Amino acid sequence: MASTIASTLVVHPAPAGATPRATHDPAWVRWTLTAVALLFLLFFLVLPLAAVFTEALRRGVGAYFAAFRDLDALASIRLTLLAAVIAVPSNIVFGVAAAWLIAKFQFRGKSLLTTLIDLPFAVSPVISGLIYVLVFGLQGWFGEWLLDHDIKIIFAVPGIVLATTFVTFPFVARELIPLMQAQGADEEYAAITLGANGWQTFWRVTLPNIKWGLLYGVILCNARAMGEFGAVSVVSGHIRGETNTMPLHVEILYNEYNFVAAFAVASLLALLAIVTLVLKAFVEWRYAQSRRA
Repeated sequence: MASTIASTLVVHPAPAGATPRATHDPAWVRWTLTAVALLFLLFFLVLPLAAVFTEALRRGVGAYFAAFRDLDALASIRLTLLAAVIAVPSNIVFGVAAAWLIAKFQFRGKSLLTTLIDLPFAVSPVISGLIYVLVFGLQGWFGEWLLDHDIKIIFAVPGIVLATTFVTFPFVARELIPLMQAQGADEEYAAITLGANGWQTFWRVTLPNIKWGLLYGVILCNARAMGEFGAVSVVSGHIRGETNTMPLHVEILYNEYNFVAAFAVASLLALLAIVTLVLKAFVEWRYAQSRRA
């Protein structure tokens, strides 16, 4: 009886070279999925990008570059870069500090802090802009005090920087928190045991371990800072030459039927997006190489 049961449980090995059926799909399934993915990318990514550059160059290269000699366009580019230059380093400091705190320590309110970091992902950028208007606007909580001291935040550069910082601050922290949690704190404890102080431990142990994740978060943060529209639109006031960033300048040009100039400035944003994707792919490749090393 035992031998009969044993014989029924014998698993015959698959022939050499046979592909397991559990992981093998028919060729038509693979080709269909590949075609669907390529068509999706073609219609929703490649064609819109091609349309932007085609419209920007419709009247020739001279008209294309003339759009960037406009004083309002130059002002929008400077303001976009200024907002990014302030927002991104601020988010680097906050992101590293928040990730280190959440990943390395246990404290009350840890889950609340993690939830608050995700708040800009859950709140519409327009709502975040309205919050700043409610707080710093003329009819807001601090409006009269700011007016008495001749301090402008809403409809001025500080409001644009604040709105940009708010919508971008989760990116660095969200990249570093899971990375630091996975790495643990053993290396930091070892460095402290060997006599290193806090800054030495950070610069020589923590930072080298998180450098690729940090760079990845910085790239995403910078891309969002330069392309932000909703929150900045609410707090800017759309003052030409003063509070318009590149996305807002594109909107104004398009509404004025100045399509070539609008698409020219939009093409600059598209180029920045393409550069961001290239840098993102490079960072992912370098991180994978460092993991295999």
